[in-house]
Amino acid sequence: MTAKPTTMSISLSSPITRTGPHMAVLLVLGLTHLLNDLMQSLIPAVYPIIKDAYALDFVQIGMITLTFQIAGSLLQPVIGHVTDRHPAPYSPAIGMGFTLAGLVSLAYANSYTLILVSVALIGIGSSIFHPEATRMARYASGGKQGLAQGIFQVGGQAGGALGPIFAALIIVPWGQSSLSWFAALAICAMMLLVWTGGQQGMLRRQFAALRATSSKAAAERPRHMPATIVSGLVILTLLMFSKNAYGESFRSFYIFYLMERFDLSISASQMMLFIFLMASAVGVLLGGILGDRIGRSRIIWISVLGPLPLTLILPYADLFWTGILTVMINLIMASAFASILIYAMDLLPNRIGLIGGLFYGLNFGLGGIAAAILGSLADVYGIETVYQLCSFLPLAGLLAWFLPPLEEERAAKQ
Repeated sequence: MTAKPTTMSISLSSPITRTGPHMAVLLVLGLTHLLNDLMQSLIPAVYPIIKDAYALDFVQIGMITLTFQIAGSLLQPVIGHVTDRHPAPYSPAIGMGFTLAGLVSLAYANSYTLILVSVALIGIGSSIFHPEATRMARYASGGKQGLAQGIFQVGGQAGGALGPIFAALIIVPWGQSSLSWFAALAICAMMLLVWTGGQQGMLRRQFAALRATSSKAAAERPRHMPATIVSGLVILTLLMFSKNAYGESFRSFYIFYLMERFDLSISASQMMLFIFLMASAVGVLLGGILGDRIGRSRIIWISVLGPLPLTLILPYADLFWTGILTVMINLIMASAFASILIYAMDLLPNRIGLIGGLFYGLNFGLGGIAAAILGSLADVYGIETVYQLCSFLPLAGLLAWFLPPLEEERAAKQ
C-alpha cells in the first residue's frame, strides 16, 4: 500500500500520465461543434436580409430568435437526463440530421411561419447534439476538464463567429437560397459524429479508471447537501442569464446598432460582429485552461463582474473604441462558460448529460428570452438605449459571492 503514494494523490484536474487527454476525439468534437454552431449562426446573420424581404420589425426578429432558442433549450435537459441512464453515443449525429433539415427549409422559406418552423428544427438539432457531445468531451478530458471543455466550446464559439463572414461573402450577394449550400457541412459533421460515437465505450472505461485510481474520486460523488446543490445551480443560472442577455444584445442586434449609430454597411457590420464573436472563441478557451490552474470560482468572478467598467463606457464610445471595447468585453465575459459548466458538473458529477443539456439549454432559452425582451425595448426606446441598459448587467457577477465552495478548491486552499 505504501508503494504508490503518488498515484493516490492524483487530482481530478491532473492529466492521466498513461494516456492524457484524447486530443483526436477532442479536436473532432470541437470541429463538429464548430460546424453545428456555424449553421446556427447563419440565422441571426441573415436577419438584415429577411427583415427587408418580409417587412419584419424588431419584435418579430426577436421572436425568430426566441423560437430557435426555446426549441434548442426545452429538449436538452430531458435528453441529457435520458442519456445519463441510457447512453446514446450516436444521438449527436441524429441531431445534426434535424439541423440539416432546418437549414434547407430555411433556405427556401417563403413565409414568416415557415421561417419559424425552420429555425425550430435547427434548435431541436442542437438540443440533441449538445448533451452527449458534452459527455464525450468530459470522458476524453484525461482529467483536464477545463482544457477539454475549452476545446469543445472554442469550436462552437468559432463556428458562431464564422456565420457573419459567410453571410457577408455568400448569403448577402447570393440571397437566402444560398443557405442550402451549407447542407454539405451538416453531412460532414454527421460522418464525424458517427466516428466519435464509436469511441465512447473505450473513453468511458478509461474515465471510470481515472476516477477509481484518484484520491479525489469521491469528488465525483455529490458531497453537497441537496439545498446547497439547488442554491448553487440557481446562482449559476442567474450568472448565465446576465452573461447571455448581454451577449445576445450583440448576436441579434449589434449589426443594427452599428448601422444606425455609425452608418456602416451590412457587410462592414457583419465583419465587426465576426471580430466580436472571435473574441468569444479565444476567451472561452483561455477561461477553460486558466480554470484548471486557478480554480473555477476565480474565473467566474473575473469573467462576469470584470467587464463592468468597459460595458459602462461602451455606449458612449466612437467607432474605433467600440470595436476595441467589444472585443475586450467578450474576451473576458466568454471565459466564464467552461467554468460555470464544470462547476455545475462538480455539484452533480453523476449527471453529466443532464448538466450539459441544462446549461447548453440555458444558453439557448435564456438567450431567446433576452432577445425577445431586448427586441421589444429596441422598438420602443431605440437600439442605443438598449445598450445603455445592458451596460449594467455585469453587476449580476456579485452573485458569485454566494456560490458554495467546490471540494477540490477547498482542499487546495487547505
